[in-house]
Amino acid sequence: MTDSYTDASGLYEVEHRDIHAEREGFRISELSLSNTQQVPWHYHSNISDTFYVLKGQITVYVREPKETHLLEPGESLVVGAQRPHLVRNTGEGSATFLILQGLGEYDYIPLTTK
Repeated sequence: MTDSYTDASGLYEVEHRDIHAEREGFRISELSLSNTQQVPWHYHSNISDTFYVLKGQITVYVREPKETHLLEPGESLVVGAQRPHLVRNTGEGSATFLILQGLGEYDYIPLTTK
């Protein structure tokens, strides 16, 4: 059985985490990752993640089908519901990005690395 979390903030370390807006079915979060940090493999049952890079460089790895997306400031990517993904800082310094999540009920379902 897969564990589902309504708050993933304690599951992995980040430099900074802030929620800019939150209402039922929608949220905007800001995350900063050091160049050794990542958001581990996971997926969401009902919502998509839209990543928008403010500073630095992140790489979003997606499965089903397998894809790799390098994002720099001003670039964005949408990862749909049910698509496993991992986010890694692949730049030299810190990376800061927004995550727009919705519309729907949020959950975080961690996966083991394959």
